[in-house]
Amino acid sequence: MWLYDNLLTGEIPAELGNLANLQQLYLDNNQLTDGIPAELSKLANLQWMHLGNNQLTGGIPAELGNLSSLLELSLSNNQLTGGIPVELGNLSSLLGLSLYNNQLTGGIPVELGNFSSLMWLSLSNNQLTGGIPAELGNLARLQSLDIYNNQLTGGIPAELGNLARLQSLDVYNNQLTGGIPAELGNLANLYKLSLYNNRLTGAIPTELGNLTNLHRLHLRDNQLTGCVPQGLSDVPNNDFYILPLSFCNP
Repeated sequence: MWLYDNLLTGEIPAELGNLANLQQLYLDNNQLTDGIPAELSKLANLQWMHLGNNQLTGGIPAELGNLSSLLELSLSNNQLTGGIPVELGNLSSLLGLSLYNNQLTGGIPVELGNFSSLMWLSLSNNQLTGGIPAELGNLARLQSLDIYNNQLTGGIPAELGNLARLQSLDVYNNQLTGGIPAELGNLANLYKLSLYNNRLTGAIPTELGNLTNLHRLHLRDNQLTGCVPQGLSDVPNNDFYILPLSFCNP
């Protein structure tokens, strides 16, 4: 069902949950309001659910965790509130989860680390609190992790250094503390690393000089000390935002 990019208004009909053979539900880019019907959880064959860019309110139904065939769940750019249901961790086939630009609160469920196939995770521009779960380091196929513009605290888990396929790590505009884990130097495919506007301290690990594919490094507006390892100066075409730090002497 492709009804995206229209001027649809009103609520999402609960009766859509009766379409037992439905595999695709695209209602994004409309003007839909009210909540997400829990009845959509009856769509056992659904693989794509895109409800983004509407004016949906209320919470994310925990029942969506029953959609075992789901490959993509996009609820971004709405006005959703409440927490991220731990039941979403049951979506073992999920390739992409997008919840950014809502008003979600609470912590990032550790159950999100159960996604063995997940390639992109976007939780940015919400009001999430608590720490970054170390369990996210289990997402072996993850290529993009966006959790910026929240109220996250604590340190950056060293386990994120296990994400061998990661290309983009955006955790800026939070309240993260502690040092930059040296293990991030293991992310050989990393193209973008944005940690700015947190409360990070200590020196920049020399191991980041191993990131030969890095083109964007944003570290400003922290409390980092020392200098930028020379290894990073050898990486071509970098977009550095590291002030007030400068490169270490050769």
